[in-house]
Amino acid sequence: MSYSSYQTPLSSRYASKEMSHLFSAEMRYSTWRKLWYNLALAEKELGIPNISDEALQQMKEHLTITPEGIDGATKQEAIVRHDVMSHVHQFGIECPAAAGIIHLGATSCFVTDNADLIFLREAIDIIIPKLVNVIDRLSKFALQYKDLPTLGWTHFQPAQLVTVGKRATLWIQELLWDLRNLERARKDLGLRGVKGTTGTQASFLALFNGDHDKVEELDQKVVELLGFEYAYPVTGQTYSRKIDIDTLAPLASLGASAHKLATDIRLLANLKEMEEPFEKSQIGSSAMAYKRNPMRCERVCSLSRHLQTTFQEAVATASVQWFERTLDDSAIRRVSIPGAFLTADIVLSTLLNIVSGLVVYPQVIKRRINSELPFMATENIIMAMVKKGASRQECHEEIRVLSHQAAAVVKEQGGDNDLIERVRKTAYFAPIHDELESLLDPSTFVGRAPEQTQKFVDVTVAKALAPHKHLINDEEQKLSV
Repeated sequence: MSYSSYQTPLSSRYASKEMSHLFSAEMRYSTWRKLWYNLALAEKELGIPNISDEALQQMKEHLTITPEGIDGATKQEAIVRHDVMSHVHQFGIECPAAAGIIHLGATSCFVTDNADLIFLREAIDIIIPKLVNVIDRLSKFALQYKDLPTLGWTHFQPAQLVTVGKRATLWIQELLWDLRNLERARKDLGLRGVKGTTGTQASFLALFNGDHDKVEELDQKVVELLGFEYAYPVTGQTYSRKIDIDTLAPLASLGASAHKLATDIRLLANLKEMEEPFEKSQIGSSAMAYKRNPMRCERVCSLSRHLQTTFQEAVATASVQWFERTLDDSAIRRVSIPGAFLTADIVLSTLLNIVSGLVVYPQVIKRRINSELPFMATENIIMAMVKKGASRQECHEEIRVLSHQAAAVVKEQGGDNDLIERVRKTAYFAPIHDELESLLDPSTFVGRAPEQTQKFVDVTVAKALAPHKHLINDEEQKLSV
């Protein structure tokens, strides 16, 4: 690694080797060679006479570009000022028998755009397994804590009880939608195919002496050789940049889901109810030795914000493509597309580490419930009294007065909520004194949260993950620095 020039932290610090390699120079230029080889192979099969077996064999033997090959093309680009032609030149040097037929009939976008579409599909194939495992680990967590009551929050104010597991299902449901969106985006991806300089296939029509059927067959053969189901039926010089919108939109949406999830955990960490994993030798603060900062969740939030912005760049780029193409899309796409996938890769790897080691503190949760539950239980107390023959209105007034007294102790004196003790000491409530413990059982305040959680995991999650079962593993997710 060079320490004297800027290195993007996306690849040098955080992202996985597989995602970093996918967007590397070696992968890009090797994919170009793969495209040229398959184009030549299809052209020969359809009768182009001057493509020899020797030419194809040499191309096949040099599909993976070497560092020396990249250096050679770089030197040539300094002369011709054209990246694709410099690589055509270098490939021809390495494959002399094929030098005259490489790139035959094609335009630069045959390699650049088709390669980008290949990278988009393979990048999604790297992302999906990580998302699947995040969902799987979080689902196990939800089932483990499906019955543990916890204080619900609306407006970040105490609300009706939920369970720890039920809250996790809210996170999972959004991630399931992200999985659905990524699956759709992958399925929709096609190739630009063999379309020529402005998408009319004029050069290939000339190559096949005006035979339209041969041109269509060439397009289909190249698509099949590269493992795609179809090519876009019409293009300009490039494939429509709306495809980038459709592909990056699910990543931006994933960024929103991840940010929400990580923020909830950060808030729960402040409440001391739940924490992300904290390693034995980890330092939370350089000054405050006691600190256990939620640095993993903070990383997720930080990078998720960046992930959401890449989608906006795709929208802006697609909107300003003039006619058959302009070149003002090129530089920004070299940054935004790899950046989006590298960022999503990091976010998911970090999330997987987090959800694989979440720590829950039931006693802290119980103490907070106990501080708020007496107020929430007032309706249960009123109903129990009415069943004993009391007037609802009279009971409401009695409990209202006691509630305000208890609230004053909490807010003005900083004391504990003593509402139930006041109820115990009030003769009016004598008929239900022996029922107070059962009326305050937290499990009776969570509604169908446990049942909802169980069914959600057993039905909704199971159905969504069924096609991806082979991707699920229990390996420990190590986190980079």
